[in-house]
This record gives sequence, structure tokens and C-alpha cells, in this order.
Amino acid sequence: MPTHPRRVTRALLSVSDKSGLIEFARALHDLGVELVSTGGTRKALADASLPVKDVADLTGYPEMMDGRVKTLHPRVHGGLLAIRENPEHEAAMLAHSIQPIDLLVVNLYPFEATVAKGADEEECIENIDIGGPAMIRGAAKNHGDVAVVVDVEDYARVLDVLVENKGSTTLTLRRALAQKAYARTAAYDAAISNWFAQAIGETAPDYRAIGGRLAEKMRYGENPHQAAAFYHTPEKRAGVSTARQVQGKQLSYNNVNDTDAAFECVSEFDPARTAAVAIIKHANPCGVAEGASLVEAYERALRCDPVSAFGGIVALNRKLDVAAAREIVKIFTEVIIAPDADEEAIALVASKKNLRLLLTGGLPNPRAGGLTFKTVAGGLLVQGRDNAVVDDMDLRVVTKRAPTAQELSDLKFAFRVAKHVKSNAIVYARDGATVGVGAGQMSRVDSSRIAAWKAAEAAKAAGLPETLAKGSVVASDAFFPFADGLLAAAEAGATAVIQPGGSMRDDEVIKAADEAGLAMVLTGHRHFRH
Repeated sequence: MPTHPRRVTRALLSVSDKSGLIEFARALHDLGVELVSTGGTRKALADASLPVKDVADLTGYPEMMDGRVKTLHPRVHGGLLAIRENPEHEAAMLAHSIQPIDLLVVNLYPFEATVAKGADEEECIENIDIGGPAMIRGAAKNHGDVAVVVDVEDYARVLDVLVENKGSTTLTLRRALAQKAYARTAAYDAAISNWFAQAIGETAPDYRAIGGRLAEKMRYGENPHQAAAFYHTPEKRAGVSTARQVQGKQLSYNNVNDTDAAFECVSEFDPARTAAVAIIKHANPCGVAEGASLVEAYERALRCDPVSAFGGIVALNRKLDVAAAREIVKIFTEVIIAPDADEEAIALVASKKNLRLLLTGGLPNPRAGGLTFKTVAGGLLVQGRDNAVVDDMDLRVVTKRAPTAQELSDLKFAFRVAKHVKSNAIVYARDGATVGVGAGQMSRVDSSRIAAWKAAEAAKAAGLPETLAKGSVVASDAFFPFADGLLAAAEAGATAVIQPGGSMRDDEVIKAADEAGLAMVLTGHRHFRH
């Protein structure tokens, strides 16, 4: 492969995003590069008084079929793919009047943006680029001779190299651009294939592609010896990926993971109905509460586990106000994430320069579909998002005693939270606030005991004489395989239980609940979270 610089004498430009186009093209012209272009790009260059040749003059064929066919021609692809200094290639170029193209500048039809805005099928299909990816892949393959630019952010980088090397590109630059080019077409094709799969209702296509664009390179991953980066995918879902970081240090890998967990949890609570706050540590809720105001909800969430809340993530379902901000900054907090914030609250948070404040512009819809991904050795697990919401479930009372209205309200609250606790999950709640959370244990009875212990510790921290679990309700993310977990909850002071049901020992568990005087509700929906 050639290692020396390659002079750029001719550039083909065909872009949908025309940001910076005129300035870039003018700089190329000033370096003596001949400009060739298509359609709207050619018009934009001509309107800027830049000399530009139409690609139709290169091919001898006009654009046709509404622009679907314009660059799919040997005089384009031959110019991109011909290996310079290869006698056979040079002879073919001479025989067929093919001129070399040394620089290709293409950004693709905006398929992802078209889908994101909710366009109909016909418009989406018309925004599937064909000629662009074909040219990009050809130029990238021949990067020994040709430079390919697929991102407006690379214009300045390319010009710097051209100026430094007197109008030539370097192999180092061309290789880097080729890598990016193939990644771009791969992400583009992934978006298209996944859109088709969704459109035809295919949940397990033979090939599953995933693509994303770098949001930022991180200092490290979960641990300092692990490299990490954050990528945006085509899915438009309010959260960390859409957030504007108002202030604070760069987010770490763990910050992003935990903040996403926090915001997904708090989105379960309709802001039109109630204010809600979730405090998350290591992707698990250590306190969640509703309230008449955000400050009330925060104080009640904090009471559940004030020790674990130190260095945690605080998520709010409403616009951050100064009263809530004043309480949140009293202890060390890593991140605050909210749909918005008022100026007074922003100014107050600014006093903590390392505290990250993220404003998302909205809440994710807990009922929305979508896919989640997890890697395993040599494979990828893909599933639909857990979009089951307790308000939509057909709750069934199976005990002799039915829950009171207050118990039922708390049961629904607790089950909302349990959905976001790592399995095995047990959540004690009372009056719209968690009072004890048991997460990630190998046995459900251990989770129940840990949650009860947390409730007792929270009471001590608050200076109360008895455990917060007394008079609470309890939610389990999955069925009780035995009655022991249920009895541990009763012993802690819980009066009602919500769980999916479905165990071979449901009758035994229901009998134990009746004997303990508990009310029990089955949801028929499990919320395993691993």
C-alpha cells in the first residue's frame, strides 16, 4: 500500500448537511482542487460563485429517477477505486475516459432524522441513501490513494493536513477517515435495518446491527484499567443522551449508568399528578418518594437511606426549583438530573462547581417500546424494554382481606419502584415513599431481611422509636417461591403485599398471608432486572 502523501487534484462533494460546505469548498478551490458536485450541493457551490463541474458532465448521463441515479456510474466509481500507479488500472482509466477523484466528501441522506421526526414510510424510504454509501465504501477501500470525508467536523482537520503537506493528504489521515467512513455506513445501515424490522414486526431478525455516534470519550470505564466511551444511538428518548450539562465535571462511565437508572425510575411518576424524586446509588434506588413539592419528595426519599444517598444521583420528575436545590446540595451529590431548572436553582447549584446538573427537556415515556442490549461472551442479548406499568395491570386480590385505599396506593407505588431495583428486589413503602429497599440478593428472603434492616436503620437515623417498616406495604419484583420472604415482611411490620404470582407454591404463600393478616395483590407481571 502506498505510504507517501497523495495530492488532491479533484474532489467530489455531495452532502445533505451543508454546514461549513462553502468555506470548505472555497479553501479546496484556493488549493487548486477541481470541484465536482451533484444536485443541491452543486447549486449551493455555484450560488457562492465557486467554479464547480456537474457530476453529469463527468458521467455523460443526467440525474434521473428523482435523483435516485446520479453517481452510480463507472466514471465515478472508477475514479474512486482506481489504484494509482497500477498499470492495468491506469490503462482502464485511459480507455474509458475515467478521471481520478482524490477526495470524496459525502454526508448521507438524513434517514435517522427523518425517522425520528415521525415521517411516513414513503418519506423514510426516499431518505435511504444508495449512491452515497456506495461511493463512501469505494473511497474507503481505496484509502491508499483517496481521502473520504463523511463528517463536517472533519473539514478543518483535512484542510490542516492539506495546507501542511502542500495540497496532499497523508496515509495516516486517509486511514483514520476510512475507519470513520465504514463506521458511518455501518451505523446508517443499522438504523435502516432496525427500522425495517420494527415496521414489519420482526422481533428477532437473522442479523441484528447496532450503530451509534460518539458522544464523548471517557477517562475510563467502571474501573480505571477499562477504556470507555459514550455513544448516542438513533433512538430519541429523553435522558442522559439528550441532556444539556449546565455545569460540573465530565460525567464518568458510572455516572452515566447510574443517572440513566435514576431518570428511568423517576419517569414512572406522572409530573402532572405528583412531584417525585429518586436517589440512586450503584444503579439501585436508595430512596424514592412522592410529595406535594419536590423539596418534600426529596426529604422523604432521603429519609429512606441517608447514608447510601451520600455521593448518589438525584433525579426529579419536575423542573428543579430553588427550594429543592437548596436541600439537595446540603450533602455531597454526584449528579442532579431533571427536565428543567429555574435560573435561581441553577445559580444555587453553581456554588458546587463539581456537581453535575443535567437538564433533559422532558421525561422518557415509561410505556414506550424500544430495545435494550447486553453483551455476553461471543454474543449479544437483545430484548424489548420493560414498559409494563402497574397502572395498566389487572390487579387481583387473592387474600381474605383486601387492601385499604391507602394500602393499594402504596402497593402501586412500591411496585413502580421495584421495577427499577436489581433482582431479587424487595421494596417497603409507606405514604408514597420507600422506607426500605433490598436489592440484588441471591435469595428473596435475604432481600426482604435487608430491606427490613434498612427500614430500622432509617428510623434510628431519623430519631424515631420504631422501624419505618411498621405499617408499610411491600413489593416483590417476582413471585415468592416460599412463604419465608413474605413472613419476614410481616415480621418487619408490613400489612400488605404486591407481587406477580405464578409460583407453584402460590397457595401456600396466600395461606401464610391470610394467617398473618396480610392483604395480597397479584399483578401477573414480573419485573426482573439484572
